[in-house]
Amino acid sequence: MEKKIVRIRRVEQVTHNVKRFTLERPDGIEFISGQAADVSINKPKWEDEKKPFTFTSLGESDFLEFTIKIYDNHHGVTEQLGKLVAGDEIVIHDVFGTILYKDEGTFIAGGAGVTPFISIFRQLQKDRKLGSNSLIFANQTIQDIILKEEFEKMLGDRFINIIGNEPTGGYHKGMINADFLKKTVEDFSRYFYLCGPDPMVEAIKRMLLGLGTPEDKIVLEQF
Repeated sequence: MEKKIVRIRRVEQVTHNVKRFTLERPDGIEFISGQAADVSINKPKWEDEKKPFTFTSLGESDFLEFTIKIYDNHHGVTEQLGKLVAGDEIVIHDVFGTILYKDEGTFIAGGAGVTPFISIFRQLQKDRKLGSNSLIFANQTIQDIILKEEFEKMLGDRFINIIGNEPTGGYHKGMINADFLKKTVEDFSRYFYLCGPDPMVEAIKRMLLGLGTPEDKIVLEQF
């Protein structure tokens, strides 16, 4: 895809370290829910510094949206993104991604790894096809939960949170392990959609295989 320079319409704070960027949508950008694009900033010295981010808008929307975790101490692209305001511009390069919806199942996300699932769930909700899909979302603190209210409204008790580092006030506490999966998942023959830090994704994939999930039912990003 030919790169596109896109103007920011609005920047909003989602959590203490996550921002939502709403952008104009030029002709020529097409994507499916779950896909991402390489993004850079249209400023000197940053135009060629690309990072991948997932679209969180719908493929049919007349705007683009990214929901991005900002790392203020990394002195890189996300730190610079955190400084942008309405009217600034970003550059969208190639669109890619293999986390695509196939059928009902269990989505498992760690932190900002939930972003491919945002557009997928929004599309399913629009199409009235949320069905029995569920989301297991692992975070370090309750304050880290991205779009908590939206997921609660969409999924109800099929939105399952596990918190690592604090008293959880009714949430599951700890890390995702095989015992946790056995307690929270009813059917290991359905699809599983995984996204998060690489070590987490690899560990959960091994657990699912050990619990009888066919490998072709495990959907994750392929590079």
